[in-house]
Amino acid sequence: MPIPLTVLVVGAGVAGLAAAGAMDRHGLSVDIVERRTQHPAGAGLFLPGNAVRALTELGVGSALSTEGVPIHTQRLQDDQGRTLAEIDIDRLWQGVGQPVGIAHERLRAALVENLRVPVRAGVTVHALSESESGVNVEFSDGSSGRYDVVVGADGVHSELRRLVNPHAEPRYGGQVCWRFVTGNRADIDDWTVWLGRGATFLAVPVGKDRLYCYADLSTSIAAAGAQAETPLAEHFSNFDGRVRDLLTRPGAAAAHFSPIEEVTDPTWRTRRIILIGDAGHASSPNMAQGVAMSAEDALVLAESLCGNGEIEQLLERYRLRRLPRTRWVQARTKRRDSTRNMAPIVRNAVLRLAAPRIYERDYARLRALP
Repeated sequence: MPIPLTVLVVGAGVAGLAAAGAMDRHGLSVDIVERRTQHPAGAGLFLPGNAVRALTELGVGSALSTEGVPIHTQRLQDDQGRTLAEIDIDRLWQGVGQPVGIAHERLRAALVENLRVPVRAGVTVHALSESESGVNVEFSDGSSGRYDVVVGADGVHSELRRLVNPHAEPRYGGQVCWRFVTGNRADIDDWTVWLGRGATFLAVPVGKDRLYCYADLSTSIAAAGAQAETPLAEHFSNFDGRVRDLLTRPGAAAAHFSPIEEVTDPTWRTRRIILIGDAGHASSPNMAQGVAMSAEDALVLAESLCGNGEIEQLLERYRLRRLPRTRWVQARTKRRDSTRNMAPIVRNAVLRLAAPRIYERDYARLRALP
């Protein structure tokens, strides 16, 4: 019986936990480290059908059913709350998975509970040397290890990406965003978005009386810092009253602010290091594919590493299999951002006439298995 590959996963966000769980279940020997000892709370997630399918295969389907809120419709509105379109996403994702809204901490907790290997929190890679026969790793706590493969699941500002390609820096995506969770006294029962001029506000139920709110502005990188200094409510003072009300609720004042960044470099790997999730292909969140792509990455990587061939060949097979799908998502994301940033009178007319066709075009390819 062959000795199982030894794998180090760097990062215990969704991508890292999913990868560690998938590889452990395929019989690989896995360690996982995470530099943080606590993960920030307060964010939520909308999981489309392909995300639910992948997470269910990873073993957390029951948690999505019990902790998440089924989302049946995506309501597109202008900034005054007038309906532009309603998308039947039950139909869109029929046979794939029931889309849900869920708190980020609940999804992460489910992945941790499903994991059969411990997460070494407060530990990261201090030094790494790669050879044809393996990767020697020194950790920040003074320990060391030798691995066949190292997986970089350490996010958009990945340290491991600098080893793969030191020039592959994340790029500013033209938007800044705020995220928070608050009580759902607005009786919002499905995915609901308000579209203004260069501004968007989204609300998604993520639990009993819990509402995830996401707001973004299109702005230059030079002005991004100034936008963060302005109270969030001022950016949306001319929006529908429900938006203004949500911005007075507990949670809004402590909203997490960040620029939206993307990673488009296709290198992804060296001989024995491979990037997954946002470390390899971060993009704008407007298609809600961050978790989906990370979970799919985890499943495909685990399957690839159990194939026949040298490790470098296995990693290249993984890269070639995943690259077209992640590039598709990034390309469609850019196109959707372009549509959203049209003059409101034009954008609103386009969405009234063609929103269902746009959704079908953008997501049809993702209904197929990765």
